[in-house]
Amino acid sequence: CFINFTVIFEKKKYMIYPIILYGNSVLREKCKDIVPSKVDVKTLSEDMFETMHSADGIGLAAPQIGISKRMFVVDGSSLDSEEMKGFKKVFINPKIVDESGEPWEFDEGCLSIPGIRGEVKRKSEIELSYFDENWIQKKECFSGMQARVIQHEYDHIEGKLFIDYLSAIKRKLIKNKLLEISKGNCDVNYNVK
Repeated sequence: CFINFTVIFEKKKYMIYPIILYGNSVLREKCKDIVPSKVDVKTLSEDMFETMHSADGIGLAAPQIGISKRMFVVDGSSLDSEEMKGFKKVFINPKIVDESGEPWEFDEGCLSIPGIRGEVKRKSEIELSYFDENWIQKKECFSGMQARVIQHEYDHIEGKLFIDYLSAIKRKLIKNKLLEISKGNCDVNYNVK
């Protein structure tokens, strides 16, 4: 007698959230800490990674999906950079302990402000205290592009956006584009709200 057993492995499906666009007040809120056991941070972090990857991003903060909590994820593996290769982390209740090094400019963009980019000057090194998705507390130093991505996402949980660093002239030049984004008038290949 021959018995054919077929095992079907089902990949767990995570939720892909719409990205909150500029103009929504949640992007300007200073987020609250996450209390352990009140939020399933493992599922939320996987949802955030899926959402970020579906939008071709390298970082995503909880307010960008409408959740005013101190959490963000980064994954630089899609970049052609040795420094960012394998840089995939979850940051819960992060606190910047120190910023140092020479400030350097880089052309930044944001999933919540599609189609707009600008030169932002940030410190080259940071020390960060945070919890990972297993609620293990960590204190690490980051530099270069890793520090920049973290600072960009950290700003989100503080209610700041990269456009806040732009010159008054540049902000004036993008005013109409920002108005259109706030009305939902933008051409993107991901779901927005």
